[in-house]
Amino acid sequence: MAKTRAKRPSAATKAPSDGVGTFDLQAEIARLDREILSRLQERAELVLKAARQEPPASPAEVASGRDEESLSRLVSLSRGPLPERTLLAVFRELRSGCRALVRQLRVAFLGPPYSYSHLAALRRFGQGVDFVPVGTIPAVFEEVNRGHCEFGLVPVENSTDGRIADTLDMFTRLPVRICGEVEMEIHHALLGTCRRTDIKQVYSKLQPLSQCRNWLSKHLPGAQTIEVTSTSTAAQLAKEKPGAAAIASLEAGVHYGLDVLAEKIEDNPSNITRFAVIGNESAGRTGNDRTAMLFQVEHRPGTLADALNIFKRNRVNLTWLESFPIPGSDRAYLFFVEMEGHETDARLRRVVSALRQKALRLEILGAFPVSRI
Repeated sequence: MAKTRAKRPSAATKAPSDGVGTFDLQAEIARLDREILSRLQERAELVLKAARQEPPASPAEVASGRDEESLSRLVSLSRGPLPERTLLAVFRELRSGCRALVRQLRVAFLGPPYSYSHLAALRRFGQGVDFVPVGTIPAVFEEVNRGHCEFGLVPVENSTDGRIADTLDMFTRLPVRICGEVEMEIHHALLGTCRRTDIKQVYSKLQPLSQCRNWLSKHLPGAQTIEVTSTSTAAQLAKEKPGAAAIASLEAGVHYGLDVLAEKIEDNPSNITRFAVIGNESAGRTGNDRTAMLFQVEHRPGTLADALNIFKRNRVNLTWLESFPIPGSDRAYLFFVEMEGHETDARLRRVVSALRQKALRLEILGAFPVSRI
């Protein structure tokens, strides 16, 4: 039996159920748009007035993510049909644009545009900042350290592949501080301009290639995987090279005019990447914070256990511990830790004081509010 498609009633024959004509509804929508526009400008004027009367929020507070928490509380009050993600996007851009009227910030990220780092930066800062795409993670640190940008955004760890070594290495080299974090669910797409059967090379950053390795071996066993510096670079190559595809975000596919050949090809459906917002100072205390540090102890039996026992004695909970080999050393390691609490808390100050007596090197990397994905 042939399928038939139901016909939708035309605007001319569809009668409004409440007696209000289509023209009246459109006029009311247009009136509300004008009112919203006027209210937006009124809010911006109040922000400028407040900035003249009292100092605006410090850059570190802007980067910390505390603004995001207040937005979440605000949109939770909504009882209308618009979903929370839409309201969050609207208010995030509104606040970003208003902040830019008072202070224009520059934010470095691993580019080109529409890399995952760019998407994370947009989530934290909105469009109302000057974004500075750079080619490597070390370059993000350099932009902040030299004062060219107030902030940078770098990946720290992924739930599939673990730590990002380039990021940890730069924390050992330059005196920047972590002042915020962004957690993002990462969904990879296969993008290109050819059919899947014609793909000869798949380009992406190392981590996405690793996170999709099972899918690639099953669906594109004959394709060569080629590592490049970013997923956005991969998308550019997929646009330019015959027989090439990229693993990148859907947003990158739209930006570079690519077809979506497959969606959500990551092997782990709960694939989350955590990004650090780096700057020149820690964020203020919120009561739901973490502090990051690195330390080095002598390379002999029991020294690491003694160091970790300091956290236990002071009832400080560690949420992340990584060992990192020191380049050029004979099996010496740095240890990166994150712990619950702010660096100004009394218990954490006791931990730092006791650990300094045992450590060959100790540096606080920053304190920041815990991200809510």
